[in-house]
Amino acid sequence: MESILRKRHFQSNKENQKRSWLRLLKFLIPFLILSGSVFLRAQEEAKGAFIVTVTGKIGLENLGNILPHEHVTTDFLGAEIAPQPRYSKDNAITTILPHLKNLKEKGYGLFFECTPNYIGRDVELLKALSELSGLKIVTNTGYYAAVNKKFLPKHAYTESSETLAQLWEKEWQEGIGDTGIRPGFIKLGVGKGPLDAIEEKLLNAALVLHKKSGLQMAMHTGDGEAALSEYQIITKAGVDGKNMIWVHAQNGKDKERIALAKKGVWISLDGVSSEKMDSYVTMIRILKENQLLSRLLISHDNGWGVEDEKGTISLVPFDKGKNVPYQTIHEVLLPRLQKMGFTKAEIDLITIENPIKAYSLKP
Repeated sequence: MESILRKRHFQSNKENQKRSWLRLLKFLIPFLILSGSVFLRAQEEAKGAFIVTVTGKIGLENLGNILPHEHVTTDFLGAEIAPQPRYSKDNAITTILPHLKNLKEKGYGLFFECTPNYIGRDVELLKALSELSGLKIVTNTGYYAAVNKKFLPKHAYTESSETLAQLWEKEWQEGIGDTGIRPGFIKLGVGKGPLDAIEEKLLNAALVLHKKSGLQMAMHTGDGEAALSEYQIITKAGVDGKNMIWVHAQNGKDKERIALAKKGVWISLDGVSSEKMDSYVTMIRILKENQLLSRLLISHDNGWGVEDEKGTISLVPFDKGKNVPYQTIHEVLLPRLQKMGFTKAEIDLITIENPIKAYSLKP
């Protein structure tokens, strides 16, 4: 009798478990179907995402390592003083091309050139260099108000933010000048402290274009106080922090970087050099300790400045060539991070995945 009762009890429990599983599946199946459709939809959206380079639109597959904030040529003369460019295109190609070819050979496939209009932006040179090197290059639209407004055209003071946005939108829609070359992001520059009226006007113009185009806003920023001011302006306009790149975030404090990264802002540590390597390694380590590597971008901020020596125009590497352009991250920084225990997945996150997420556009 006891064995019969145990058998019946076992069968009863088994039937109860079966009914429980059926009820659970009845609940889960719609959720799983919905989750699956969301996942598939996300996959399809990712497939359609793109980046606009000086040679046209590209997908996001097999881009290799990425440098998210560099320069090629920058002319520090000042806005509207002399016709641009002041150098020979052929000489510029001879000077710069070997460095871009070297990047390509080392596995870099994409390069964001952050020189704005009125400070030496030369999109025809960028296109020629891209075609000759095989390295994809992205240029920008927008204006640069840092350095006491030295590089702002006169009309930036008199035009409204809506009119400025229209000028930049024309570059996005039709191309820069008559080149047909379109920008792939918006570049601004501001000084230290809360944004002044002109800086805020430029940011509002960028917000108008961003809302229409989805173009990322990369902002040269003087300090952490200015970065917080930018964040407050864009969020007040209903734009998420992920649509802001705090360029030169190394000029802020750890607590400022951590606070804004937690709000979704991209933290761009630019100007990586051998002389300052320890400080960059420390900043990156602190972001990792706070689980914020997913918000990190790194770059050299390298390039060539246009110099006039008694009427002879030449291109001189930034910092007078103390560091070979575009090499320090690959040759020094990444090996240091690997020795510290950074995994390949973490390195790929910083050098490949983050720049793609920061700059890619949806169809």
